[in-house]
Amino acid sequence: MKRLLGTVLLALSALAMGAAAGVLTVGYFSGGDLAGWESEEFKGLTTYGLVEMDGRKVLKAVSHGSASALIKKIEADPAKTPMLSWSWKIQGTLPGGDGRTKAGDDFAARVYVVFPSFLFWNTRALTYVWANQLPVGRVWPNAFAGDNVMMMALNSGDGRAGQWVSHRRDLAADFRRCFGEEPGAIGAIAVMTDSDNTKDQAVGYYGDITLGPK
Repeated sequence: MKRLLGTVLLALSALAMGAAAGVLTVGYFSGGDLAGWESEEFKGLTTYGLVEMDGRKVLKAVSHGSASALIKKIEADPAKTPMLSWSWKIQGTLPGGDGRTKAGDDFAARVYVVFPSFLFWNTRALTYVWANQLPVGRVWPNAFAGDNVMMMALNSGDGRAGQWVSHRRDLAADFRRCFGEEPGAIGAIAVMTDSDNTKDQAVGYYGDITLGPK
């Protein structure tokens, strides 16, 4: 009964926090909540789990030559909640990683934002990454999906490895920059730590993820 009551209180706390600030809480990892997050395997399973770190709960991802994501389906309007906020930390980049090639398309930390379409081939995605070598601010098409999935380097290299880094991105502005048009509805948010192409190991950590107004 105590455990059930605690879970209910955490959920109510998350709802109250989001409602008060006009914010949609997508990933409430600090509250120990993984409800709605589903695993999507591409090549082997990256291990995802909640851990205590730096005085809070965070999501830890460990990849041993694997590629799988955690995905949460949502419904959000980027005109109303365009600002995506989160924090991440990595243990280190992948020395053989080069996001421009299929052989090097591995990252210790990625955050995907999916904009689905009734016509599957019109589905778009923004992918924010902690790049291995490419410079911060670099934008390029995904090596496997082409122009439908655009990559954006927000951090690069090992200079800040082992440190928490926070980001707040205007999804509507980034979508216009990458695709040259206004975004449709947001249908999913995903995180992924992968190393299947380089056959290496990657460790990433993710803090809470929210969508909110400007």
